Amino acid sequence: MDGSALPEVRSTCPYCGVGCGVLLRANGQGGLDVRGDPDHPTNRGRLCSKGTALGETVGREGRLLAPRINGVTVDWESALDTVASRFSQTIAEHGPDSVAFYVSGQLLTEDYYVANKLMKGFIGSANIDTNSRLCMASTVAGHRRAFGSDTVPGTYEDLEQADLIVLVGSNLAWCHPVLSQRIQAARAQRPEMKLVVVDPRRTASCDGADMHLQLRNGADVALFNALLAEIDRTGAHDPEFLTHVEGAGAAFAAARSTDTSVTGLSPEQIRAFTDLWINTKRVVTVFSQGVNQSTSGSDKVNAILNCHLASGRIGQPGMGPFSVTGQPNAMGGREVGGLANMLACHLELENAVHRQVVQDYWQAPAMPSAPGLKAVKMFSAVGAGNIKALWIIHTNPAVSMPDADAVTAAIKSCDFTVVSDITGATDTARLCDVQLPATAWAEKSGTVTNSDRTISRQRAALPAPGQARPDWQILAEVGRRMGWSDAFTYASPADIFDEYAKLSDLAAAQGRDFDISGLSGLTPDGYDRLEPTRWPVSKTRQGGRFFADGQFYTPSGKAQMLALQHRAPAAKSGPRFPFRLNTGRVRDQWHSMTRTGKSPRLSAHLAEPFLEIHPQDAAKQGFNPADLISVRSTQGSAILRVLITDAVLPGEVFAPIHWTNETAPSARIDALIPSFTDPVSGQPESKAAVVALSKFRPGWHGFAVSLNQMQPATDYWALSRTTSGWRTELASSDAPEDWAAYARTLIGGAETIEQSLCDPARGTYRFAFYREGLLVGAFFAAPDTLALSRDHLADLPGTDGNAVLSGRPAVGQPDPGPIVCACYSVGRNTILTAIKDHGLSSVDAIGTALSAGTNCGSCRSELADLLPDLILPVVAA
Repeated sequence: MDGSALPEVRSTCPYCGVGCGVLLRANGQGGLDVRGDPDHPTNRGRLCSKGTALGETVGREGRLLAPRINGVTVDWESALDTVASRFSQTIAEHGPDSVAFYVSGQLLTEDYYVANKLMKGFIGSANIDTNSRLCMASTVAGHRRAFGSDTVPGTYEDLEQADLIVLVGSNLAWCHPVLSQRIQAARAQRPEMKLVVVDPRRTASCDGADMHLQLRNGADVALFNALLAEIDRTGAHDPEFLTHVEGAGAAFAAARSTDTSVTGLSPEQIRAFTDLWINTKRVVTVFSQGVNQSTSGSDKVNAILNCHLASGRIGQPGMGPFSVTGQPNAMGGREVGGLANMLACHLELENAVHRQVVQDYWQAPAMPSAPGLKAVKMFSAVGAGNIKALWIIHTNPAVSMPDADAVTAAIKSCDFTVVSDITGATDTARLCDVQLPATAWAEKSGTVTNSDRTISRQRAALPAPGQARPDWQILAEVGRRMGWSDAFTYASPADIFDEYAKLSDLAAAQGRDFDISGLSGLTPDGYDRLEPTRWPVSKTRQGGRFFADGQFYTPSGKAQMLALQHRAPAAKSGPRFPFRLNTGRVRDQWHSMTRTGKSPRLSAHLAEPFLEIHPQDAAKQGFNPADLISVRSTQGSAILRVLITDAVLPGEVFAPIHWTNETAPSARIDALIPSFTDPVSGQPESKAAVVALSKFRPGWHGFAVSLNQMQPATDYWALSRTTSGWRTELASSDAPEDWAAYARTLIGGAETIEQSLCDPARGTYRFAFYREGLLVGAFFAAPDTLALSRDHLADLPGTDGNAVLSGRPAVGQPDPGPIVCACYSVGRNTILTAIKDHGLSSVDAIGTALSAGTNCGSCRSELADLLPDLILPVVAA
């Protein structure tokens, strides 16, 4: 069937918590065409590079298509019976707290709701936690301490109505690009609008910022205490609003006693920031993982909230603190009680009345009265043998949890483990007893909630492959088989949503903020047609902001300001581990790359794991550009490619989190991270480990391209997709006995014609393998880092491979160079040539000539970096 004849389906992007609308059209061949939804209020047709490439990430490749028990394919009846009986048996022998669910912000709200109901209401344990614990639990804790509820006060419109945006620990340009686009568009219309970035690292978000405060890692409380003290000293507090606030006096006193030198900022820098903030009424402070992922993350959140509460800058247009979440449905998980310390609809687990409301509504046999185990403690309990049955759903904790090697060992040792996922080829899935095939994003139907409380529909555009089933259906079926048939009789996601909406009415009657009772009673057609809707949705209220009226959800009805002091990161640097390791994302990849890693253009931007280090530190360590270095912590070790840059401060280094055993086993960054957590939120400190660095000195370096997926067995390797197959970087201490045999085996070049160019005296080896006149793959090795046109070589498999062994394009053949703009696949060399040949002098001019930077805009800072090299010498002349 011609795909153009198929209808477009309105859905929601599965990546970050921005929650962009997408239009999906199946192409009739198992693929998908994707474009931004011009009618969705969040993005109005915009998409980032990841969203633009979504169509390249679907398909059957690597999919888990049938249930498996101990690696053997079985039918659903056997798999579900096994899961239900093993969980029931474990509970009968060891009690409800001997089992646990570890779930994910990739779940739809309906999936999350059923999982929470099954664990808390019927199994009777609170041992359900989520990988959202790793990204925004400190925000939840901060909101609850200050507001009495996990309420996001503002809306995305505030980002456009503010006169000052402060980004704190948020690389919005790369991690939430569509929001960054909205801010940049607003700044273009109102040039007086200011942007400040607070981050130990210079990121793409600093491009065009009016101020970058490059504070020391972990010093956010000290900075915002300095602001709070100045608010108090200058009389910039709001006396009327403070009548709705408790704790202001103690918070001001603590702020005045703060030693701001721990920030590493000069008094002049701090004064410039506080003056700008205080003298600008409409301020939005946006914060993300740099704030949350800390042993003082909850205090960092409350330090920001203190400033907005003290000055009354909250709940009004263009004013307020604003948390942006990392996962597509982190908010939905928070709303249904997917965290170990919460109940559905923002009801409190430790409140007896709230528990009774939920238990009565569910007609549940038992409800836990105390919080369950949060993520880090959950896996510690697994390792200790206290959790004996574990169900992991759509997440990869063997990679993403801190102290990842210990988590891997814990999962491996657990008596009974289940994973529900779209693939069995993850570090975690390989460890589990039962693998259950779940539907993927484009096959699911349900709802998600984004960072500004907007509920959007996800709709299926593709049929489920093989025997894959929706997560809510798998969970409900296990619940029925465990003996609770009446409680899990859902026929569709619409049934679950209706039950959830009706429960929110009972929560609102208890004085809670979350209320979508106005959406209860939807018919299946009404649910299917549901438009993006910001909660609350009730008979008396639709959307809007919170707290401008001074009404809060604490027992007293007043907001709480907290007296806070700076606490340094838990890991202490010293002579053995002198560097502090910051971690984060790169522009075009997502989590552990099980989706984005399928896209050649997303893999082309940064195809290899790396470590950023300041030039001063690199010189002291004797590191040269592109060296491989060993990174060691008390937890583990990694090998990474060095990137020398002043984007990081001296004494601090940065590494991205995305690589796994499937793509670069030596670069599993969370194997370096200790399991220190925030005492309030339980969120791990993922940005402040301490490490030692040394040069890794392999006997040889290699590079290979192939039509076939390669499986290297070397000390270091990093694999990524290309338009014509795969590419990999390699390095190892030991040389093969037979280089030609090694290269042929690596590339999968059986029954091929070999070409070679070897110089054993110099230790250089080059091999190419052909079948029926087309290049199957090529392998290059040398004692030192190889100087090759890698992006050119990556495109050659499947072609005649003209001059492949030269390692560079033939004369007259263009080499686009490394990808800079992933949206339009524009390479560095193409951009530099256009700048030179056409006299381009601005990022906009590059966009006009090549389209680069005109879609999501997240490459604009990199485009700007390319201009001075060619333009400035001309100006100087």
